[in-house]
Amino acid sequence: MNRASLRRVALSALFALTLLPASHAADPGKTLRLTFQAAETGFDPTRVSDYYSGAIIQAIFDPLLTYDYLARPAKLVPNVAESLPQVTGEGKTYTIRISKGIYFANDPAFKGKKRELTAEDYAYSIKRFFDPANRSPYAFLFEGKIVGLDELGAQARKTGRFDYDARVAGLEFPDPYTLRIHLNETDYNFSHILAFGLSGAVAREVIEAYGEEANAHPVGTGPYRLKKYTRSSKIVLEANPGFRDKVWDFQPGDDPLDREIVVQMKGKKLPVIGNVEVSIMEETQSRWLAFEKGETDIEYQLWDVSSTFMTQDNKLKSGFVQRGIKLNRTVDPEITYTHFNMLETIGGQPNPVGGYSLEKNALRRAIAMAYKIEDQIRILRKGQAIRAEYPIPPGIAGHDPGYRYGIPYDPKTANALLDRFGYRKGSDGYRTLPDGKPLVIRYSSMPNERDRQFDELMKRSLDSIGIRLEIHKDRFAELIKLEKRCRLMMRSAAWIADTPDGDNFMQLLYGPNTGQSNNACYRSPRFDRLYEKSRTQQAIQNHGPFDGGGHRLDNGGQPLPERSDAALRNRLQEAPGAESGVDVYGPRTAYQTMSADPSARACRGRSDSPGAPCTPLPGPQEV
Repeated sequence: MNRASLRRVALSALFALTLLPASHAADPGKTLRLTFQAAETGFDPTRVSDYYSGAIIQAIFDPLLTYDYLARPAKLVPNVAESLPQVTGEGKTYTIRISKGIYFANDPAFKGKKRELTAEDYAYSIKRFFDPANRSPYAFLFEGKIVGLDELGAQARKTGRFDYDARVAGLEFPDPYTLRIHLNETDYNFSHILAFGLSGAVAREVIEAYGEEANAHPVGTGPYRLKKYTRSSKIVLEANPGFRDKVWDFQPGDDPLDREIVVQMKGKKLPVIGNVEVSIMEETQSRWLAFEKGETDIEYQLWDVSSTFMTQDNKLKSGFVQRGIKLNRTVDPEITYTHFNMLETIGGQPNPVGGYSLEKNALRRAIAMAYKIEDQIRILRKGQAIRAEYPIPPGIAGHDPGYRYGIPYDPKTANALLDRFGYRKGSDGYRTLPDGKPLVIRYSSMPNERDRQFDELMKRSLDSIGIRLEIHKDRFAELIKLEKRCRLMMRSAAWIADTPDGDNFMQLLYGPNTGQSNNACYRSPRFDRLYEKSRTQQAIQNHGPFDGGGHRLDNGGQPLPERSDAALRNRLQEAPGAESGVDVYGPRTAYQTMSADPSARACRGRSDSPGAPCTPLPGPQEV
């Protein structure tokens, strides 16, 4: 999922533990208080791609499948489905039976009637990804896969209207509780898409009743519903009183903590916590002060102030230990990266970094050689990150642990490369384009202190090779909009795993995904063919074609100058209350099961604030 820095709020709903009997519903007197470091963009599953919106969506809506959050490696389990899909026809047909008696949260759109979840709701929700009016950034999940659906989307682009009542051969619902999906090609990994948080079902009545406002009026079948919402400021969830009977029931792995969790949580009815309050705080210092004063219960993205609470050997300082604060460290299944816009023009104006000519390749390579990623990790990240060598992070199928990023830090050679290709320095020390026109690189980032530090490092890097840098500032949501329209020249972003499959990372460079997840607007026929071939592989562990793809990107078009790092998540929380003795995270997450560290945990909370289910989050933007 998109997350500027791809970290994707490990948050996603948390679960802390209490010793409530299994028969008890969520305690309305319990509230879990969290923060987002960037504002949400909305709560329509079809229309968003950011980490923060995804965290809320996955607490409100239900995908067909989910993950066993204690299993290593990732293991799919039913969510609203009765069982895992029946896969037939050499991996081309998926049949899913939906459990009966699951209802949407009450809403005026249902005109006072209880509204049961049906197979048709999932068919409708999948169709919405193809409606041009939704401009879905996640349409790539389904494009080219379901028989007849791409053709229906193409027809809508011609007529200006998507026909939701049209029959689609690839989406059948022979009875209210059976969904049958026919694929164009063999795909034994399609079940992972059915577990993706943004594939949850919406009700057609709600979408049609609220229209464009549906993005701020989510109604789902999940454990929570939206209680209060102030855009870019405050999000309050409350337990859904009509949520189905769901009991915590997972088996422990080898980790001793897993066994302790099972002892404490087994048999408890979900959700346990009554309310979740999310405050938007863009500045790290503000979030840290709020946590110190006890105004929030958990904080996670504090690497730029990590020296305040951590020792040099990455332990929690004694003063915080004495106060009952706990520290949990994990490596996220993500990459952060800086991308160039590969189009030759942006908004009708020449793009100095776009195109595939030798001199453009030389310019992009020189910029990559001038950027010292070690300084980013050591100075800006305060050592709380590891270098990302490969497009697919550790712990994800397709990762190559032996691969090393091929562009070294070498400003001397970078300067020589620019000289050779005609980027000459003027009297002011800055270079011009080969045709003598001014060379100015426009780098986009958010208006906060963290990004200002990255701006300064980027400027020092480009100054070292005589390239003038212009900084463009905008809010998170606006940057995403511009990015999807290929209107940004250069930006740092991130991607965290939506599924435990390397495909989820390599699709970031797939040409047809331009306008969705391909923020570099990169098109390489050779790469596209390689990627398309990889999608037909049967086993999630087999991604051999990706190996060569990484090398070709280093030595070819170079849309990504740096696969910079994978952040270490330092999660602070108050220690559990005396009545429980252990803190626990939620039952519904692929997040921790995809971690490079098999003992890593996606979510944690306070035992005196029992929490909501954890959820895997989508992916762009956080840096």
